[in-house]
Amino acid sequence: MSESPADEFDPKASSLSGKVADEVMAELLAMRSSIDNIDATLVYLLAERFKATQRVGHLKAEHHLPPADPGREVAQIARLRRLAEDAQLDPAFAEKFLNFIISEVIRHHQAISETRNGGSNAAGV
Repeated sequence: MSESPADEFDPKASSLSGKVADEVMAELLAMRSSIDNIDATLVYLLAERFKATQRVGHLKAEHHLPPADPGREVAQIARLRRLAEDAQLDPAFAEKFLNFIISEVIRHHQAISETRNGGSNAAGV
């Protein structure tokens, strides 16, 4: 079985090694371990989200619907900003993050439509 880049990850890698007290380094590594677990979870959650949006893209292409849905996007951004505020996360960051995801989803939907319908859809996009 071949190793993936994730298998080569060294959770103790740090440019601070040998420059700070051992107990400080141990505490830092423990905190980073939690961050690494969260990052892994985020990657898998994003993968699941994009699997779902791919299905939406195929449905849209099948029915010649436009790749973007500006009304939904506005509602989702407002919803995510409220959730971010409740979670004590910067709402502007949450909006930027969602806008990035939305732009990727639209790009995927356009590619699906082009593949399936030769680039045509109801909105002419």
